[in-house]
Amino acid sequence: MRVPTTPCLFVALALSVFLPSSAIARQKPDAATAAWWAQTTALSNDSMEGRDTGTAAYERAAKYVAAQFTSAGLKPAGDNGTFFQSVPMNQTDLDLTRSSVEIKYFDPTQKPVSLKLLHEVTIAPRQKQASDIVSRMVFLGYGQPLPGPDEIFDGLKSLQGAVAVIFNNTPAGLSPQEAAAFIAHRNRALLADGVAAILSIDNPAATEPSHWPVAYARSVVIQAPGTFPPPPPPAPASQPPQQLRISAEAAAKLFAGDPAHPFADILRDGEKGLPLPSFAMHAGLNITIRSTSKDISSPNILAILPGSDPKLASEYVALSAHLDGYGYGTPVLGDALYNGALDDAAYVATLIELAKQLHSKAPARSLLFCIFTGEEKGLLGSAWFTAHPTVPAENIVADLNLDQLRPIFPLNILTTEGLTDSTLGETVRTVASQFSIEIRPDLEPERNLFRRADNYNFVRIGVPIVGFIFGYDKGSPEEVIYRDWYARRYHKPQDDLNTPIDWAAAGKFNRFYATLTLAIANDPARPHWLDSSPYSPHQHKTQ
Repeated sequence: MRVPTTPCLFVALALSVFLPSSAIARQKPDAATAAWWAQTTALSNDSMEGRDTGTAAYERAAKYVAAQFTSAGLKPAGDNGTFFQSVPMNQTDLDLTRSSVEIKYFDPTQKPVSLKLLHEVTIAPRQKQASDIVSRMVFLGYGQPLPGPDEIFDGLKSLQGAVAVIFNNTPAGLSPQEAAAFIAHRNRALLADGVAAILSIDNPAATEPSHWPVAYARSVVIQAPGTFPPPPPPAPASQPPQQLRISAEAAAKLFAGDPAHPFADILRDGEKGLPLPSFAMHAGLNITIRSTSKDISSPNILAILPGSDPKLASEYVALSAHLDGYGYGTPVLGDALYNGALDDAAYVATLIELAKQLHSKAPARSLLFCIFTGEEKGLLGSAWFTAHPTVPAENIVADLNLDQLRPIFPLNILTTEGLTDSTLGETVRTVASQFSIEIRPDLEPERNLFRRADNYNFVRIGVPIVGFIFGYDKGSPEEVIYRDWYARRYHKPQDDLNTPIDWAAAGKFNRFYATLTLAIANDPARPHWLDSSPYSPHQHKTQ
């Protein structure tokens, strides 16, 4: 949903979203919710410096979590009898002082235009990279149709070495599955065509618009083989195309030399998924890329509350959240510290408080507390753990992941990822009914939230999962608050302790999650995949 930004409405949104409503202002957290917020504060105050993966600040946060688990009576489940599982990684940063992106128009009367890195355009850096791309630009709509090997495309016999400019949307009318297939085919086709770079134009009308400025241009990968996600296959000839992303506002500069193809028309039609033309652009792109790389290491924090039933204690219900944030990055409104309060310190706090609540009344199954590193860099900590589990993987019966939760309006609806994939869905509905919470499936699958959280790596080793998002009705005030939070706070310094919290909603969710955990951990029946799920072993055998 695109929120209009007329002055009057903007003021109204600012008052309704950034200032607590009178109802929230009158709220006082109960003792349990106050304790949860105290843990959130400890993990996301400025002294924790945003807990970026591989930093001393993250190490401080990890030691804090381990100390809290020790005080809760949990048993270490990391490496060598500790709470920590070290994850080896390599970090590559774009060198902003030596990198640049410049538009050079074919019309000699037009001066070249430099794009501002991190504010108008960003580059996905590669390990130990030094490359220069000087090439013509070709606009390819959404990435199709692509010319065959013997076709002449707008006067060009080949796309080899070109910069492919695409609008980041898919044609209207595609199902989520068809849209995913379209994108996969487009990427393969562009690779086969030998383009030097792919410049993707943001779609400001997307369900979840991209954010500018970006914190930094950084890539982090796991160092060791045999870990999810697997590395991409090598390109047929040389390197895969360099990936760049440009804001819709800055993208107009790409088309300034071509009055026959005004960007306003492309933006209007692209937002709606209407047909877009393909043409050779009247400009080229000079891209200079320099990067720096270093090896880093950062730990997962793993702990166990042993089960109380001798028959079930060898099985584990995994409870997961990620500790890492973004740390320091590009300033937004004068603030350069990305605290990551709701993403995801608040839900590490939930697990700490749950451990303290349950230490004297353990459920039948064991609880495996998984606090992951590197989630914001590509689910790296959970990828490492699921490839190198510290308990038998076949004994992990479920993962209840905590991420993507925003307690900023009343909790009446929970969108549930994995709802229709396993028997966990029915348990979720049963428990939610005790709290008058309506459970809904994900109504925006195009956001791909299922695969964007640590729960997905558990799915890859056959473990049923559920994850949650605070839900809302379309067009409701709650939707406005939710969309505005994503626009103004998500992955920004403004995700901090000043966010107005609905204390009743926060407490209600934490109680729901604790009750759900006990229901699954105490149920004699092990959760299992439904045959209808694409992730079930039955589906894998028949595909």
